[in-house]
Amino acid sequence: MGSSSSSINHIPDAEKLMQETGFSAAHIFRLYERFEVLDRDGTGQLRPEDFGAVRELAMNPIGDRIIRAFFSPGQETVDFAAFVRILAHFRPTVTNWTRDGAQTEPANSRTRKLKFAFQLYDQDRDGKISREELLEVLRMMLGLQVTEEQLQSIAERAIQEADLDRDDAISFDEFRKSLEKVNIDHKMSTRFLS
Repeated sequence: MGSSSSSINHIPDAEKLMQETGFSAAHIFRLYERFEVLDRDGTGQLRPEDFGAVRELAMNPIGDRIIRAFFSPGQETVDFAAFVRILAHFRPTVTNWTRDGAQTEPANSRTRKLKFAFQLYDQDRDGKISREELLEVLRMMLGLQVTEEQLQSIAERAIQEADLDRDDAISFDEFRKSLEKVNIDHKMSTRFLS
């Protein structure tokens, strides 16, 4: 039985993915195995419905939005490299990263994690979370546990607290500022390697 690093030789762009994402050879190998299990028809591409086999997503009230985040607008499939790049958002945050001009910010930096979370709300991709977009997520997450009036109140309070420029929406900078004290690693983690 070979080591994980020798096992990744058959995985396309494995070394590049390790550099881009910070995943080890063992992680890349396990992610590839997981990808192959999800790729039931063996095309090397995943469709949104293939993610239904991931229990954590199936049980998550916003699982459909998380799944859609794997796909760019108009894109109907995702390959292994894109799959790994998205999952890198859920790795522990890089704290010692410094911008040197040539290097792109890692997917698991705090800013990139927040941008990923922001897009789960900003469904029309206009760069702002509107009251209705916020309400839609609250309805998904809280459902029948609270009344519509309570949901409206929660959304109103969130907008009031985060909306610094008073345009009745939350920009990414306002979103980031409102989450300054939140442990994003704890909120954005999943056990996708098991």
